[in-house]
Amino acid sequence: MAGIKAYFEESYSELMHKVSWPTWKELQSSSIVVLIASMIIALIVFVMDYVFGVNSGDSVWKGVLGFFYNLF
Repeated sequence: MAGIKAYFEESYSELMHKVSWPTWKELQSSSIVVLIASMIIALIVFVMDYVFGVNSGDSVWKGVLGFFYNLF
């Protein structure tokens, strides 16, 4: 039981005295970067789905794959 108590005491001490936590301004700017990067990646995936005709259903555009399937 003493080992578990020492583990939690050392963990708390390390988190409070050795870890450098970001400031509120740094946290906000990092969050904005992550948000923008996520939106760009989502947009890229959406465009790829549209171009290749994924989940096109009964729409006019069947995508590049639908075009090749119609050729054969």
